[in-house]
Amino acid sequence: MAPQRFHEQFDQIQRSMPDVPLALGPDDAAEFIYEKGVVLARDEDAGLVEDNVRTHFTAATGLSADQIRRAGPETNRSGITRIQVGDPSHGDMNADRAVAHALRALREPEGRAGHRMISRNHVVSIAVNSCPGDEPVPAPLTQGTNPAPAEGGHTADSAVGVLVIDNGLTHDHAAVPLLAHVRGDVHETETDGRGNLLQYIGHGTFIAGLVAAVAPNTDVTVRSTLNDAGAILESEFGERLFDAVDRDGWPDVISLSAGTSNGRTDGLLGVAAFMKELRQQRTLLVAAAGNNASATPFWPAAYASLPEYQDVVLSVGALRGDGEFGACFSNHGPWVNAYAPGERLTSALTGFDAPVPYEYQHSTYDACRYGFSYVCTCQAPRHTGVLSENGTSAKPDQVMFEGFAHWSGTSFATPVVAGMVAAHMTAHKETDPRAARKQLLEANSEFAEVRGTHVPALRPATWRPVPVVQRAVPVVQRSARA
Repeated sequence: MAPQRFHEQFDQIQRSMPDVPLALGPDDAAEFIYEKGVVLARDEDAGLVEDNVRTHFTAATGLSADQIRRAGPETNRSGITRIQVGDPSHGDMNADRAVAHALRALREPEGRAGHRMISRNHVVSIAVNSCPGDEPVPAPLTQGTNPAPAEGGHTADSAVGVLVIDNGLTHDHAAVPLLAHVRGDVHETETDGRGNLLQYIGHGTFIAGLVAAVAPNTDVTVRSTLNDAGAILESEFGERLFDAVDRDGWPDVISLSAGTSNGRTDGLLGVAAFMKELRQQRTLLVAAAGNNASATPFWPAAYASLPEYQDVVLSVGALRGDGEFGACFSNHGPWVNAYAPGERLTSALTGFDAPVPYEYQHSTYDACRYGFSYVCTCQAPRHTGVLSENGTSAKPDQVMFEGFAHWSGTSFATPVVAGMVAAHMTAHKETDPRAARKQLLEANSEFAEVRGTHVPALRPATWRPVPVVQRAVPVVQRSARA
């Protein structure tokens, strides 16, 4: 059965949010996931939004103004209000007519006001379209990590603070010397009823290992802002970001490997207040560009393209194994500041105290799903996944993790760059992470090619290129090109 990755992941996220009916959007494409029957509004615009939606629904056929009411607190630190506009149980996952009409009802008022007043309540996940670059593959402990641990020690007084916003740490992370200066939230549940590692468990641990390898003089804190499926509603995301910095203080660097597209060029309504507060701090946000092979802005990473955030956010895409070209899955475009190795990296996962089995969720493809000609993570290593083969007789492949893993995605290129910023701060005794961002990019003389464009490439000194194999082109296809 051919894998349908987005729909498989949609089902997985819906299971992780059983009380929140979800839909695919926008109405004519599957670019993102959002909550059915609900829209978001700025607190100060909530009354106006309700009135306009109610007027629009009264005049429209098949829509009821009786459903319109506040569905959440009228005030919160994120400055947004949830408004119910329809029955969340109505219809299927392919669209939500009530939400679509609510957005249309505010077109003219938004135009007059000159700012956005309403939004879908998107699902923010660890990859755009909720799809990972690939799934983790066991790696021998004897081969070490890639990037390898850089030279240099840890000094408590000068260590750079890095806050990883993710889904938590595995229970055995403290057994890894590389993670000696990593702390944070531990996963509440790591395995299913059969003892198999749950999908995305270890994502935060893997990221922490990459930061620590590239920048030994760091204090890394991992917070479980996302659920174990790597997802959260936009309406909750801003609040959870505030919670993280309230708990630990504003760090030097935030490493964020999550986001969503929304069809807009002006950011996410649900994180607008957090981003405004971030501008007033000295913290640098390093954010993943996403894994949909798309030029569509992915937020919060795409804030790097807005003038007021150009020195506040560093957006990161992924290079393929040899570091010369973009990885097939990486998002791209002028809103991506730099690219770093993000394919088949090696870091800590789990299984250090006892082997942990993992059952693959997605089957690999026969060819790259994005049309690239090299043997990418879409195709290799080959495995059969339980979500892809649901309802068939095919048996999912299972592996055992005993510590390290290979994994791919802009999720992992991001902490590599966060580590490079931190390492630059240590090496140059720079205390301003935003100044370090500027200095690192200005001093960089390495480039790669992504979708025909010459782009900055940040490759840490201890990273080892992974050989890239070109897929054989069938004879008939070669003849047609000749």
